Amino acid sequence: MEERKFKVIIVEDVKLELKGTEEIFRHEIPNVEVIGTAMTETEFWPLMEKQKPDMVLLDLGLGGSTTIGVDICRHIFMKYEGVKVLIFTGETSNEKLWIDVLKAGADGIVLKTGELLTKTEVQAVMDGKHFVFNEPILEKIIERYTRSVENEYKRQEAVIDYDIDEYDERFLRHLALGYTKEMISNLKTMPLGVKSLEKRQNELINRLFTSEERLEGVNATRLVVKALQLGIIDINNLHPDEE
Repeated sequence: MEERKFKVIIVEDVKLELKGTEEIFRHEIPNVEVIGTAMTETEFWPLMEKQKPDMVLLDLGLGGSTTIGVDICRHIFMKYEGVKVLIFTGETSNEKLWIDVLKAGADGIVLKTGELLTKTEVQAVMDGKHFVFNEPILEKIIERYTRSVENEYKRQEAVIDYDIDEYDERFLRHLALGYTKEMISNLKTMPLGVKSLEKRQNELINRLFTSEERLEGVNATRLVVKALQLGIIDINNLHPDEE
């Protein structure tokens, strides 16, 4: 059974890399027909108007800007229904950019490291799969996911081991954000007065610190640092409650 042919436009601003990508399609992914190439956004849009492709292989960094690729992806998603977008980028460490382009509608990201672009990623995108990644980006995703799960497990253990309730967590989180006890007592989610919070702080100090550690004196700042070290509060998830 003959493979279905797909039409692709390549957007890449480095001439040597553009030629290399065309060669990958020619030799490794013969069921793809490259119907156009563009090195700038200005060159790209007329190609889209001339002949709508099945997929756009899009480099994120064009002309020194890393945001143009995200804007192009968003515009494709809004205007050209059914056109797939696979990102092929050398932005190997800018993880925020990956999130931005996925939110803009990209179907996958292939980093220009490791095995580069293969038929597997292209076919997966054309088959309608979302979140298609190659090995280097998958390794980073798994690393982040593993760390996130381990931190959450650590937090759950700490909550049990140190008998932390929701008011303890809320109190510590707002102390970490620079709130005074007076400010915390005024939160709608914290029905406790200043004296009750002072008592709670002393109880937390007794639970989280050994008797030897307490001899040195424990203020609010040291209490917050300890809570962060134990994973009771998460430095990456510090946000205030609605006042």
